[in-house]
Amino acid sequence: MRKIAIYGKGGIGKSTLTSNLAAALAVLGKKVIQIGCDPKADSTINLLGGSPLTSVMGYMREFDREPAELSEISARGFGGVLCIETGGPTPGLGCAGRGIIATFNLLEDLELFEQEQPDVVLYDVLGDVVCGGFAAPIREGYAEDVLIVTSGEKMALYAANNIATAVENFADRGYAKVRGILLNRRNVPQEEEKVRAFAEQHQLPILASIPRSDEINNAEERGRTVIEDAPDCAVSQEFFALAKKLLQDKEI
Repeated sequence: MRKIAIYGKGGIGKSTLTSNLAAALAVLGKKVIQIGCDPKADSTINLLGGSPLTSVMGYMREFDREPAELSEISARGFGGVLCIETGGPTPGLGCAGRGIIATFNLLEDLELFEQEQPDVVLYDVLGDVVCGGFAAPIREGYAEDVLIVTSGEKMALYAANNIATAVENFADRGYAKVRGILLNRRNVPQEEEKVRAFAEQHQLPILASIPRSDEINNAEERGRTVIEDAPDCAVSQEFFALAKKLLQDKEI
């Protein structure tokens, strides 16, 4: 089982990349779980036909109890991907990071991995702040590998550097390791040079370069991943190439 956490600045396109990667892996015949670790709870929406999934924290607020079955807080999306959203507290109240920790503990109690026996687990994690619950996939053994999403924009690279540095600080504790960079292009000046310089600074490979794409935008308007909507287009082939690379290289 490959356990991969995908981090990056809010709004950088983590959920788009994660859900398309999940879809690509599913098309390649892998059993995939995607866990959205963001209070917005929108990581999996394009795997679910545009329908939002009730988050774990939202479920507990609504019913004032923990779910007794996985089916109460999950849904099957495109390609059979099992979708789960941690959600967060009522806005302005509580700590979003604690919602992640509470969800992970609950999923252990519900024996998610034992029941599903997935090939790949993808965690889509907000990376502006790598502390508390947001660091749980790195620190608590849930993820083995970290992929960082960035563009060439200054604040995206700033957040990427914080994430890389945080993971490097955990290196001697046997926690997850950063395996590479996913460049989500915004077409800013000298974008590739800036991201390449960052990758070289941290001695990391750039595993994928995803272009700005009308196909992605059109697919998301229909509540789909581009893998479902236009599997033969050029940007879909980038996601398939990334999926194959992750499956083939045990060091990624």
